[in-house]
Amino acid sequence: MNRRMLFMLAGAVSAVLPTIAFAETQLTVYTAVEAVDLDRYKATFEKAHPDIKINWVRDSTGVMTAKLLAEKDNPQADVVWGLAATSLLLLKTEGMLESYAPKGVEALDKKFVDKDNPPSWVGMDAYVAALCYNTVEGEKLGLTAPASWEDLTKPEYKGHIVMPNPASSGTGFLDVSGWMQMWGEEKAWDFMDKLHENISAYTHSGSKPCKMAGAGEAVIGVSFEFPGAKAKSAGAPIDIIFPSEGSGWEAEATAIIAGTANLEAAKTLVDWSITKEANEMYNVGYAVVAYPGVAKEVEHLPSDIASRMIDNDFEWAANNRTTILKEWQKRYDAKSEPKS
Repeated sequence: MNRRMLFMLAGAVSAVLPTIAFAETQLTVYTAVEAVDLDRYKATFEKAHPDIKINWVRDSTGVMTAKLLAEKDNPQADVVWGLAATSLLLLKTEGMLESYAPKGVEALDKKFVDKDNPPSWVGMDAYVAALCYNTVEGEKLGLTAPASWEDLTKPEYKGHIVMPNPASSGTGFLDVSGWMQMWGEEKAWDFMDKLHENISAYTHSGSKPCKMAGAGEAVIGVSFEFPGAKAKSAGAPIDIIFPSEGSGWEAEATAIIAGTANLEAAKTLVDWSITKEANEMYNVGYAVVAYPGVAKEVEHLPSDIASRMIDNDFEWAANNRTTILKEWQKRYDAKSEPKS
């Protein structure tokens, strides 16, 4: 081989090497996690795994669940990261999830892990139903702060309550399924009929009712604890109330979509999602996380939130979701906000 050919070969190799060195796997990850948190999760994961890049596709729980089901025969996602466990159970029944036991899964609280072995999904944290009550607006109107779910049916609150639509919001659905599990279906529907009289609007976001209460656009927002703590830390004049009967809750959870062409990278992300480091990041906003012993008290939230959570049956909620939502929409959807 002459010198000219050697130089040409060396040049060709040097041109290819950077491509090889910096080859990346692009993961399409569907999520319903609050948008404000996504950048820090992405940055931390990609720093540890520079060969894998996350491309988020985000929407509310109901919308994301419907999107995944619609794509059943032509999946677009590699991983679902931070979607309601009940939604993932729906995907599981459709054969859409890849069973996988991530490294270290045995360390997690069992209620955050799918019952099958290997599991189809693993949990990250819990979001717990709570009320955000604007103390300034309540005082102006001469109202008293509610202490229970039943209090929300009092005539004094007519037109002053906003709540998430359970068909589009995981928070809305955990409320409805929680009431049914606490009281039984008949009493729960009776309660919702009375509550509906006091509702000014049903939102398509689980955090929006709390944000509206914080901004004085509503007196009471039926929401969950994370946006309440965040709004209060930002100076919003709200109290975060956990109703005396107990709070429904949902697990944010992660799963691999069956048939992904990026299986090894997907497994790497799921492995990371259950680590102690990841759970410490979840604990920034969520007081209850899947990794025992990690959670520290979150500012403005009580230390005993776990004791306020009902005994939630994810399987029951998932199996009855379609029937519940159909009936809910028939009764109450007229007050839902227009979809953007």
